[in-house]
Amino acid sequence: MQRREILRLGLGYVAASVGAMAEARSSVPIQVSISYPIIDTHIHLFDPTRAGGVPWPTKDDLAIYKPALPGRYEKIARPLGVVGAIAVEASPLEIDNDWVLQQAAKNPIIVGFVGDLVPGSASYGRQLDRLHANPIFVGIRYGNLWDRDLSVDRKKPEFISDLRRLASAGLELDSANPDPKLLEAILDVSQQIPELRIVVDHLPAATIPKENSARKEYWSNLRSLSQNPHVFVKLSEVPVRVGNNVPKDAAFYKDTLDGIWDVFGEDHVVFGSDWPNSDHLATYSETLGIVQTYISTKGPVATEKYFWRNSIAAYGWHPRKPDQPTA
Repeated sequence: MQRREILRLGLGYVAASVGAMAEARSSVPIQVSISYPIIDTHIHLFDPTRAGGVPWPTKDDLAIYKPALPGRYEKIARPLGVVGAIAVEASPLEIDNDWVLQQAAKNPIIVGFVGDLVPGSASYGRQLDRLHANPIFVGIRYGNLWDRDLSVDRKKPEFISDLRRLASAGLELDSANPDPKLLEAILDVSQQIPELRIVVDHLPAATIPKENSARKEYWSNLRSLSQNPHVFVKLSEVPVRVGNNVPKDAAFYKDTLDGIWDVFGEDHVVFGSDWPNSDHLATYSETLGIVQTYISTKGPVATEKYFWRNSIAAYGWHPRKPDQPTA
């Protein structure tokens, strides 16, 4: 990006942040002035009012059981400096890949879509080729979701073969809901297919084992993962509930985030809000405010990497609007 373009973008985001800062001030102790574009690498799109409903969320989830569509997201996120988002699958139904892509086609704030396909299944190759024809499609998600088990599937030759096909297509693999067992499986996949881009989601929310040997193995696996230049992690699902409260002070999360940052470094971390699932614990501005305050201590270069530059390396997305940055 040329210096003049960076300056133009920066001024635009500073102006856009004025209203957002007022909203966030009541809940986040420190709000960082926005001088960079933001790409949110983890949001979900769904519409419970569709015929047949949705597999997730469930009707009893009063916090988020309502349409989560790009227009609603943009109204919340754009005033905070967010110019683009990666939608991540929220359904195991193949047809819902097309539904999300249809929503994205009409809403250029969506710069990428991580879909749902099952490597090793009979329809995988055909569906991958079909979806890959759409430049918004950037990869698939597989992990602790929809009763799947990467620890078992990584041992199946047809599964690994289909992941190689994913890598050959220049597409990436998102994980889902990490725990020590899943992280061990992800490490094995990355060693079998070192050229495959892998994005580990929600790592701040992973439970670190308390038993000494298991804890050492957990961190050893993360350090081994960090040696692969094609592995990225999302600092997403950051807010947590402590008793009846959800701390909004970034200092509360510093040790957790530092642990991940120290392993993976500034070139392999990306921002993800987990909207609207994040609404269970915090507003969008609160979630963003926590990580903005944390990242501000890392300096402007690391901040830009976290909020947009690394997302291009991780997902290979392309701008769809003039205010979306390019590498």
